[in-house]
Amino acid sequence: MLTLLNEAAIATAPLQQTPYEHVLVDDSVKRTHEASILADAPTIRSSGSFALSSVRYGPGFAALLAELVSEPFRRIVESKFGIDLHEYPPMLTVRGYCSRERDRDGYIHTDSRQKIISVLLYLNSGWAGTAGALRVLRSRDIDDCALEIAPEFGRMLIFRRSDHSWHARVPFDGPRLNLQLNWVESEAYLKRELFKHRLSAVAKRFTLPRRLLTQAPRLK
Repeated sequence: MLTLLNEAAIATAPLQQTPYEHVLVDDSVKRTHEASILADAPTIRSSGSFALSSVRYGPGFAALLAELVSEPFRRIVESKFGIDLHEYPPMLTVRGYCSRERDRDGYIHTDSRQKIISVLLYLNSGWAGTAGALRVLRSRDIDDCALEIAPEFGRMLIFRRSDHSWHARVPFDGPRLNLQLNWVESEAYLKRELFKHRLSAVAKRFTLPRRLLTQAPRLK
């Protein structure tokens, strides 16, 4: 049973076929849990993806992570896309900061071929303006936009990776928190990617919360 994630909103959100298979959920996280999740979220001051073992966070944030990799959530995603994901390992990473100068992750891309389904969950309260928004694209043109998604708290995009699943972020500098869940082809790819993120984190500058937080569990 899901308690933090809004199971009804996710389950009833329609699957869109164009420009590629995707589901957009505006309120995927129950607002009653917003304060506790954000109070226990990691504070990240460098761009790029971080393995969860490289950051620290509290129990409210940990509970959200657990629900994202849970069987009930996976089953909803499987039902949406008509796919069996139980043999594909989940890879969960976090981002907390964007930099126009240092961050290449906002460039137009489709995700790697080893990713089967991608989930982007945004966790920013009161987001203003279009900077930092995610664009679902019809082509490799940032202006050929089918959908623009502000990274407001609880907004979730789920999509099936394909050779034309183009997406990009509108340039932005500053804090921008989101989780990325990918079901990937193999444990070998999962371990390689998480090792790469952990190695990269050593060279990145980020600030941990001042109060005592629990160490992130490693994904298995």
